[in-house]
Amino acid sequence: MSSPIPLSETHRLPAWRRPEALLYLMAAAMPLSFATWSALLNNFVIEVAAFTGKEIGWLHTVREIPGLLAVVVIVILLAVREQVLALVMLALLGAATAVTGWFTSFSGLLVMTLLSSIGFHYFETVNQSLQLQWIDKARAPIVLGRIVAVGAGASLAAYGAIVALWDSLGLDYNTVYMASGGLTIVIVLFAALAYPQFQSPHLQHRHMVLRRRYWLYYALQFMAGARRQIFVVFAGFMMVERFGMKVSEMTLLLLCNYLINMAVAPVMGRALGKYGERNVMGFEYIGLTLVFLAYGGIYWFGWGIVIAGGLYILDQLFFALSFSLKTYFQKIADPRDIAPTAAVAFTINHIAAVFLPAALGYLWATSPDYVFLLGAGMALVAFGLICLIPRHPEPGMETVFSRGLPVAAE
Repeated sequence: MSSPIPLSETHRLPAWRRPEALLYLMAAAMPLSFATWSALLNNFVIEVAAFTGKEIGWLHTVREIPGLLAVVVIVILLAVREQVLALVMLALLGAATAVTGWFTSFSGLLVMTLLSSIGFHYFETVNQSLQLQWIDKARAPIVLGRIVAVGAGASLAAYGAIVALWDSLGLDYNTVYMASGGLTIVIVLFAALAYPQFQSPHLQHRHMVLRRRYWLYYALQFMAGARRQIFVVFAGFMMVERFGMKVSEMTLLLLCNYLINMAVAPVMGRALGKYGERNVMGFEYIGLTLVFLAYGGIYWFGWGIVIAGGLYILDQLFFALSFSLKTYFQKIADPRDIAPTAAVAFTINHIAAVFLPAALGYLWATSPDYVFLLGAGMALVAFGLICLIPRHPEPGMETVFSRGLPVAAE
């Protein structure tokens, strides 16, 4: 095996073999499996497995367990390079997605969900670390916006194929799962063979890192994880349960969402570079508060599917702004902390994710509107934390309370 290529030397490679190109490729490979799994999940579990809100809550609780255990990545990285681990986990996601349609029992779906979740969460943990190591700070908002756009484009392609072919070809769940997971595996094989290993300029710590000065970042990660569960678990479930949306209709809604994201994400990146993390994240969470309150209005005022679909798209659009939290950490972090902190942050992000879906599944059975009211409250708490981000975050200026104090040796 050839020696890793330092990032400072990668400009000599063809553009398509550089680190940024690999990030784009992985950003496209992941949604082919994950977006397809997400698009079909609610219809699959209701039509084939006869799930209720309680079962879907437990399924998502199991799905989030690997996220809670993301710190295990730190141990794995003692023996495996980050780039290699990212591709291995991406392959696991593809393989588990490919065979999901074979398992229609509650226990079988829990097992396959756990395996695909290990692939997804461990890939995302390492991928976020690689993004912050391989992308220059000055270009990070623009490049991260493009990465979001690439992922949206891949999701758009997957959803478009489902919408166009599901009814016309009489597709079934197994065929679609096999095709999407198989495509991810093919891309992984290409990436493993076509790209060299890249060496970051800063050797990463290989132990758990918890810094007092990162406390606001940790708190925002926790709130982001809690807020995300309201959308991931219950917004889509509502569209199927309350309005009876079919696979093709639900996928068309997701397709519209990702078409908008693909166009808007680069603009979001430029806005982040211009207005800064505090303003962009503040806008995100005020918008989310209003969206969650409006979700409740569907139950209070009997609003129809058109309004519900519009809110669903807005919710996803605000979620796309979450890469601003990455650039905030990149600005305040010791470069050697990026890999271990990515793992710690992913674990913190998933603390609420493990208990919220199951707990809220029982609340959903009696009062679905209360679930969305709780989401609005979470968004407001997060907005209060965002107000503590300084205008120009950097080491020693992590919060508005730092006042430029020197970074303590830890």
